Amino acid sequence: MPPKNVLQKHPLYTPAHSNLSLQFKEKILCLEIMGVDSGKALSLNPSLHTATLHSIHSIISFLQSKGIHQKDLGRIFGMCPKLLTSNIRTDLIPVFNFLSQDLKVPDQSFRRVINKCPRLLVSSVRDQLKPALIFLQRLGFQDLEALAHQDPVLLVSSVEKTLIPKLEYLVSLGMSRADAVGMVLRCPGLFTFSVENNFKPKFEYFVGEMEGNLEELKEFPQYFAFSLEKRIKPRHMEAVQNGVKVPLALMLKSTDEEFRELMTRHGSG
Repeated sequence: MPPKNVLQKHPLYTPAHSNLSLQFKEKILCLEIMGVDSGKALSLNPSLHTATLHSIHSIISFLQSKGIHQKDLGRIFGMCPKLLTSNIRTDLIPVFNFLSQDLKVPDQSFRRVINKCPRLLVSSVRDQLKPALIFLQRLGFQDLEALAHQDPVLLVSSVEKTLIPKLEYLVSLGMSRADAVGMVLRCPGLFTFSVENNFKPKFEYFVGEMEGNLEELKEFPQYFAFSLEKRIKPRHMEAVQNGVKVPLALMLKSTDEEFRELMTRHGSG
């Protein structure tokens, strides 16, 4: 039996539930043992309240049959509690079929891809994964292995609400659509960055303080992946103080030691 405080933590516990069924207690204990916050899981997925222990064990067994390790389950279920009440036949099998048939992921790589993006398991193949894949392929993403192993989060991103608006924002900066597409192909992470919290402040600093031009960004779209406060501003200000003009990529990609050497060498020169 789980400790009392574990039961009292979750939102469905009231004194009236003091005689909770043994199976419900076992279910909570099962989640807690895996490292899942049962209270959070129940609040995010109320269907879990009526799910049987048998159905949860079936999902665990199915995932393990696909190569997912026991130690992975706490994080996966914690991120996606909806998974605990998934239908294996209609929800999960189609996802693994999509991984193997559409993305050409070999069986032994399922674990790596799922751990990289657990949300794949709670995404509809028909409504989300296939439309996103088709959109990305039309843009020019041809390396399915890289998409699956490095950027699977793009497949769970909404085409209409996330991917297209990010692309449109880049075009709004003054570049052609082809240039914007070229940037996301070189740096797929651009699709994961916030327009308000990332693109706008970094672009304003780039144009206003660094007096940069669009060509530099087209060549080095990874600029947006660096921290504005911890990397971009300090490096730029140091370069200005030393009177050194450094190419964008070199300024940001070099290690602290390499950057210091760059400043010393050019500053004294």
